[in-house]
Amino acid sequence: MQDTYKHKGMRKQLIDQLRQKGITDERVLTAFDAIPRHFFLDLVFEQQAYSNVAFQIGAGQTISHPYTVAFQTSILELKKGEKVLEIGTGSGFQTCVLCSMGMKVFSIERQKELHIKAKKIIDHFRFTPKLFFGDGYEGKETFAPFDKILVTCGAPFIPEKLVQQLKVGGMMVIPVGDLDSQEMHRITKISDTEYKEEVFGNFSFVPMLEKTVR
Repeated sequence: MQDTYKHKGMRKQLIDQLRQKGITDERVLTAFDAIPRHFFLDLVFEQQAYSNVAFQIGAGQTISHPYTVAFQTSILELKKGEKVLEIGTGSGFQTCVLCSMGMKVFSIERQKELHIKAKKIIDHFRFTPKLFFGDGYEGKETFAPFDKILVTCGAPFIPEKLVQQLKVGGMMVIPVGDLDSQEMHRITKISDTEYKEEVFGNFSFVPMLEKTVR
């Protein structure tokens, strides 16, 4: 895997586009600069890796639009050292962005093929998140509570188990809706029995499915 001056230049252009689209968190933009997105795609898509488009990564899954990744990460209001649960490891790109920002990451992937592939690329960066093959709806109660939870697939509803695994004062960002379109929700846990919900517009994700695929 090579990261040439050409790739770095395309990355700078992408970051400029993200700024123009309203991404202002410099820590997120710095992470985007540090993590070569083309490493997560097949070589045939190398030239398009820094376009603001989603790509198939196998097993019917996608690597999200760069803007979507940046937006979700930004509205989580992350603080260095926080414990973050990611639902949907996918290609591992979002995982690496979180690690680059100094988060303690726990990530779950239900597709065995992607779980194995993502581990290899994440190891290349020498990041050390805890990666799990499992059902995202179940979360990871053993390691709860989490400061933040980031769901990278469209859920038909807000999973109660994930809310339970948030610490009081913690936040979860999750796209909620049907197969065609979802609204981005941010859940802030006020107490063990109460949470605040905010909505940030429409997005499109692959569906959040239950159980694992071996």
